Amino acid sequence: MKKLGAGILVVLLYSAIVFYFGWSVYTWLEAFTPVNVWGFSIIWGLIAYAIIIGRIDHRLRLFNIVGSYWMIIMQYGLILFPIATIFAWIFPSELKIIGGLVLTVFALILIVGTYNAYTPVVRELSIKMPKRDSKLTQLKVVVASDFHLGLLSNKAHLKRFVKKSNEQKPDVVLLVGDLVDDDPIWFVKNGMSEVMKQLTSTYGKYGVLGNHEYYGKKIPLLVEEMSMSGVQMLLDETILVANSFYITGREDLTNKERKQLSELAPMERNFPWLVMDHTPSNLLIPETEGVDFHVSGHTHRGQMWPNHLFTRKLFELDYGYKQKSSLHAIVSSGFGFWGPPIRLGSQSELWSVNILLEGVEV
Repeated sequence: MKKLGAGILVVLLYSAIVFYFGWSVYTWLEAFTPVNVWGFSIIWGLIAYAIIIGRIDHRLRLFNIVGSYWMIIMQYGLILFPIATIFAWIFPSELKIIGGLVLTVFALILIVGTYNAYTPVVRELSIKMPKRDSKLTQLKVVVASDFHLGLLSNKAHLKRFVKKSNEQKPDVVLLVGDLVDDDPIWFVKNGMSEVMKQLTSTYGKYGVLGNHEYYGKKIPLLVEEMSMSGVQMLLDETILVANSFYITGREDLTNKERKQLSELAPMERNFPWLVMDHTPSNLLIPETEGVDFHVSGHTHRGQMWPNHLFTRKLFELDYGYKQKSSLHAIVSSGFGFWGPPIRLGSQSELWSVNILLEGVEV
């Protein structure tokens, strides 16, 4: 009953916000020309609830797209509409100008955010770690996460990743979860596997699951598609690559039955140990277990300002690079995006990490 009551409260609060936003826009439009209130209400309601309607059936994908853009209005409308309302009370004769300024700000958000989302950058990093018994002296690793491949983070965006990754000439590629946006249906229908196959590396391409793969509930299909794409999914397992380094892929934190990292540790610590874990929940664990290189995603660095203020509070490392003792940890903001196809305060990215393996016995 408590969950039901909370759900009803959320729906009522959301509906109140939708009404307030709609009333604000309607009032502004009325300042220019008469608007049919019923026609406007129907259109506004369809837009506001599009993200829910789109989940009813895949054929309603247009509503999914509309709903994604609506989330931009929800995020920044909570800031802009109250400010505009206050100014409209103070300067009622300037309603057209005030509304126009709000529209301009939204347009700038959309332009800058779209650029940041669809123009990925390469973050370069060089680190050193013990060589141990590895025959290698260095290892070039490409790290990317949170593609959310689907309708908006699409085939063209995946091509951008493949091109930029291949330019790095990596020895290994690590894909750290949330590869698809819940359901892999658009990955399959739009032939994204053919693009992923073009990804090159010396010692292979490896991936793990994120929370959104669990939400989609089609993990076997995803694993099969990734395998056909040349990506080996590591589901709570550790492998030895090229007789030179270990890679562990952890199940996401969403899976309450996932193994402890200690259960996945190599029996012998004679090679560098790389770990992929989608959610950077607790860096103390890999530090304690003796992991050399730990990569995550999930946070998106908040994706849209000022959400990064919350991710900073939630995670010890919500973005970037950090060294703790012998542990080198990276949390990527992601190559794609979830929901709104924009980024503010973050940018789509991949990491190109040059690991120098020093001849130090440990």
